[in-house]
Amino acid sequence: MADRVASALPLPDDWPAHPDPILALNRMGSFDWDLDTGLFHMDPQAHEVFDLRPEEYDGHPESLGVRVPPPEARRLDALVAQAIKDGSENYGTYFRMRCRDGSLRWTHTQGYIRRDPTGRPRRIVGIVRDATPELTELAARRDEGALDDDRRRQTSIVQLTTAALAHARTVQDVIDVLKDTHGLTHLGATSLVMGLVEAGRIRLVAEGPEGSFVPGTRVTRIDEPYPMSEVVRTLTPRFIESPEEFAARYPILWPHLTGLNVTAAAYLPLIVQARPIGAMGLLYSRDRRTFTTEERNILLALGSSIAQSLQRAMFYEQEKDIAQGLQQAMLPRTIPSVPGADIAVRYRAADVGGSPGRDIGGDWYDLIPLPGGSLTGGGRVGAVIGDVQGHDTHAAAVMGQLRIVLRAYAAEGHTPATVMARASVFLHELDTDRFATCLYAEADLDTGVVQAVRAGHIDPLVRDADGTCRRVRVPGGLPLGLSAEFGRLDYPVATLELDPGATLLLCTDGLVEQPGIDLDDGMRALVALVASGPEDVDELADRFIAAAAERGGDDDVALLLLRRRGLDTPRAGGRLQQHVAPGDPEALTDARHMIRTAVRGWGARDRADEIELVADELITNALMHTEGAAVVTLRRLTGRARRLRVEVEDSSSALPRRREAGDSGVSGRGLLLVDLLTDAWGVEARGGGKCVWCEFAVPDPPGD
Repeated sequence: MADRVASALPLPDDWPAHPDPILALNRMGSFDWDLDTGLFHMDPQAHEVFDLRPEEYDGHPESLGVRVPPPEARRLDALVAQAIKDGSENYGTYFRMRCRDGSLRWTHTQGYIRRDPTGRPRRIVGIVRDATPELTELAARRDEGALDDDRRRQTSIVQLTTAALAHARTVQDVIDVLKDTHGLTHLGATSLVMGLVEAGRIRLVAEGPEGSFVPGTRVTRIDEPYPMSEVVRTLTPRFIESPEEFAARYPILWPHLTGLNVTAAAYLPLIVQARPIGAMGLLYSRDRRTFTTEERNILLALGSSIAQSLQRAMFYEQEKDIAQGLQQAMLPRTIPSVPGADIAVRYRAADVGGSPGRDIGGDWYDLIPLPGGSLTGGGRVGAVIGDVQGHDTHAAAVMGQLRIVLRAYAAEGHTPATVMARASVFLHELDTDRFATCLYAEADLDTGVVQAVRAGHIDPLVRDADGTCRRVRVPGGLPLGLSAEFGRLDYPVATLELDPGATLLLCTDGLVEQPGIDLDDGMRALVALVASGPEDVDELADRFIAAAAERGGDDDVALLLLRRRGLDTPRAGGRLQQHVAPGDPEALTDARHMIRTAVRGWGARDRADEIELVADELITNALMHTEGAAVVTLRRLTGRARRLRVEVEDSSSALPRRREAGDSGVSGRGLLLVDLLTDAWGVEARGGGKCVWCEFAVPDPPGD
């Protein structure tokens, strides 16, 4: 959309150098009154209407007192105050002003009051114009009663169309207002065409009624002999008052319009900041032949209002594109494929209206591969769902930073509680006024064990393989940012089991909360929706988003589904763990005995010596090269391939490295033995320490 605005810049060589004098011929100007600051901004044409030089006006409405007599000023103030007080959107009136030479002349003003969502008036935008010729002409041929009727008619037309355009947010909204039957009726026209200037050409964006499109006019050059090209080229409106005049002026276009019974037409340049952004044509039938001065002024005023609405719509669409691009850039581009699990993620932006930046927010999801993955199984993953306070680009930017650091803390191997606490400290140190709710679940897909922590977020749901669904109560801490501010960084960890075929659901409150409905009721409704939904996670996610879209609402929705596969996922057949303190020979003996007994009991007698030797080497290295204890974990994993996994954790972040022992060396061969005897081994960061792991493939027991 940015190129639409920019496309108005390149102009033909014969373009008028200064369009302001041409606009000034219409004796019209516009104003923007900021009610918060009190500043009353006027464009150059408005200065001319008030007969003021720019240096004579300081931007305050009181300064207009040199031109507006006190009785008129009081009447205007009372009119505006009453419109603000009774909730009106528009006002309009005629008033007298005194020119520089002392003469009085009539001026007309029309204003639209813009309010915030609470109903508080924030701005007034409108037009002022020299109405002396108009009122002089009316006074010459009508009595005072007829003059009042004509004023009311003009005011009504401007009010109806301007009020409808005030709610248009996109270019299509503007077109829909004008193409609407009532809109054309207010304008007195039977057909409408509109084009926007793009790169030295006019692109048709609207034509009506149906079937009135003229072949070859979808895109036209500004120098071509068409009426819209002419008004854009000259910045001057064209009023055509007979079929004969139309045929004579535009012989290329006229033959295509004869079937529409056109008897008159008005083509208006759509001008913003002294540059054309497009043109509009209104075609009339029913034997209409002439345009009075009042009617021409009305059309010029409406053309100015339409141009302003179009520019706002273009800026809105441009900013919305930027905002949505920022939102998408902050979310993960892709979700990694996780062996042993099916993943589905979704994001739906709220439609809250107003500024385009409010169409995005701070909701996010993430899936993080974690240290501790097995040889062929699903390993460990972290699932994140969160929501930064607010609906604007600031919330999206904070969300992006928070997502990155939370991902980094998790990938370092910190415990779920530590990940959440560090993320809270980070958000607090950003010195932003935003907080965030979050739920972090660390899932071991081999065992199905899920450890979850919650920071002010809604609870997760679990749907079992049989279709039953339940809400999992997770003890929670304060939202991220607030817990650091109040020094309450404790996040209780809840442990739950995710059986094969079960699905974990994490979502933001936009999927649950509805106006006038209790949160618990919303959670129960979501549980029922999950239970009756399809088994496939992608289809289930689509169902949730469709339900959210149908319901509407002013909050974003982020969603993450994780389904643990049932058949091919390796399953834990056992887990043993032993703490070995430094300088405790009995603990080391107990660990060796545990390994020897478990290996033989689990049917891996043929590899018992290899497993015991490698485990003893890893434990010895941990005790010799670190100052702390070692934690030995032995797991039996079953599935398509049975394996035994040995893990040795210590508190040192220094990674083991292979050394050359030499012919007479008595050390340095430990990692060489590990590499030769195991089927796979590796080192992973675990918070402030590390974990050295290895896996051994073992045969199935007889009869399996």
